Amino acid sequence: MRIFENTHFDFLSSFRSSYIISGILLLVAVVSLIYPGLEAGIDFKGGTEFIVGTDTAIPSTQAASALGDATGEIYEVKEFGNPETLIVRTAAGGDADALRTSVVNTLSSAFAGSNPEIEGTYSVGPRIASDLKEKAIVLVLGALFVILLYIFVRFDWRYAVAAVLTLAHDVIIVLGLFALFHNLTPFSLQIDQVIIAALLTIVGYSINDTVVVFDRIREYALLFKTEPYAETANRAINTTLSRTVLTSGTTLLAVLILFLIGGEVLKGFSLALLVGIGVGTYSSIFVASPIVVALREKYAPARRVVTASA
Repeated sequence: MRIFENTHFDFLSSFRSSYIISGILLLVAVVSLIYPGLEAGIDFKGGTEFIVGTDTAIPSTQAASALGDATGEIYEVKEFGNPETLIVRTAAGGDADALRTSVVNTLSSAFAGSNPEIEGTYSVGPRIASDLKEKAIVLVLGALFVILLYIFVRFDWRYAVAAVLTLAHDVIIVLGLFALFHNLTPFSLQIDQVIIAALLTIVGYSINDTVVVFDRIREYALLFKTEPYAETANRAINTTLSRTVLTSGTTLLAVLILFLIGGEVLKGFSLALLVGIGVGTYSSIFVASPIVVALREKYAPARRVVTASA
């Protein structure tokens, strides 16, 4: 199925506008990563997390204050799907059973008739959290290195540089979004193992889309040896446009449904995919291809252009 037949959009002519847009997004993302910064989840900083069900709604700020006053520790409390369910997080160490008892007793005393009940517990020690953080960093960097090597072997160094810059562009924007909004959303935007999985999914999706365009650019560069490289890239993008729109559109629709009905646990994961796939689709056309053209024109012999004689 092709929804775009014989299109002749001049994508490369707007590369300056796309670079400005990407530059603004990256600037906002980098500033957000510096301040307020990312919020690490239990997986990467250690601590204990409880899902607490109650008979009556308890304001999360009041619950956090009551728990802090009773224990002297800092508690983070948010609604979890509905007002009668809270997610309670603390970096406090110690026995999880003792913490569970303390949470239930404190909430029972502070909020009469709430009848709190622990519905789920998740605990990670500081040493394990440190190991998980190191492994996550190595995993992401390793994935980028393997992709760089793959593109270098399959194409050449110019394509590899463009691919890695594009992937870094996509990942930084997604992380910047999480840093900017993690205190504003009703659901968790903490960085944990699930979000790392989402980032790796975004990297895989984005590079797949980019490789399709790169492959067509290389094919057309051999077929149309006398036309400017930018024109060849435009031709390649236009011929893959139907595939790009259909693949991205159907994937985004599925992820949007997951975001809307998938439950609180999947909100952060599906939001990362929504933003990452959207940005990845944009970058494969408006970021990766212009970089390849620029590097090709700068570090390759000029192509002979044939003009029609009068």
